[in-house]
Amino acid sequence: MAVAAKQVTTGPKSKRRRARGQIATIAAATVIGVITFAAIFAPQLAPYDPYQVDLPSALQEPSWEHWLGTDTQGRDLLSRIMYGTRLTLLTSLTALLIGSVFGALLGLVAVFFPASDGPIGRLLDILLSFPAVLFGLALGASLGPGLLPVTIALAIATIPEVGRITRAAALVVARQEYMQSGKAIGLSRATLFFKYLAWNCVPTVFVFLTLRFGFIVLLGAGLNFLGLGAAPPTAELGVLAAEGRNVLAFAPHVATYPSLAIFLLVLSLNVLGDALRDKLDKRLL
Repeated sequence: MAVAAKQVTTGPKSKRRRARGQIATIAAATVIGVITFAAIFAPQLAPYDPYQVDLPSALQEPSWEHWLGTDTQGRDLLSRIMYGTRLTLLTSLTALLIGSVFGALLGLVAVFFPASDGPIGRLLDILLSFPAVLFGLALGASLGPGLLPVTIALAIATIPEVGRITRAAALVVARQEYMQSGKAIGLSRATLFFKYLAWNCVPTVFVFLTLRFGFIVLLGAGLNFLGLGAAPPTAELGVLAAEGRNVLAFAPHVATYPSLAIFLLVLSLNVLGDALRDKLDKRLL
């Protein structure tokens, strides 16, 4: 009786929890869709040129003419956020793809060729021990400020995490019967590596990347905020937030709206990543 009562009481709670999770997932997907659409079609949707200086209109508060106000140079803040989101997403996605390719290859090679496991493991540990900010500082000093050093720093910061996740997934795949059967019937190493080992690691790596994307966006915006990447007047979310620091006391909207855009984007990516993990990660089923 007690067990039955417990099941009855927890059933509705579980349903409500799932319903709230679905609502949060739909809301996150909607926010990401709107932000991505505005970023892709920024040249068509932006009401003003994001680089057009209008000093008499500097630091205007939000109005019907400028929905989010203007910055210190009189540039429309909404237009700059649209273009800034476009650049932030492009930089983060490029770095994530580059880092994930190199990291996944290292993880797969470490398992497929056991002799390389030790050296690759040490390399991943070394990369993991250095924060991305240090990579950004080093690359910024050698290459100069710009988006290239930030992209490289973000890619390097992605490699060790993806490498370790891929290695763990590959160890599980390597023990499966179809891998042993493939070796027994004489399949080529290329077929075993790409068709059997790598392909069966894709779902695990994809789930991890959906969770990692939000962190890369936040880290990239942080590096640009610190001045290690794009420099003013480039429209990038981290740069826009940094430009508003000096006028935060009397024009808080200049820094608030770019920061809010970063917050909504990262939060939505994390919520959507959690939902995709629950759906795709077979270990949770």
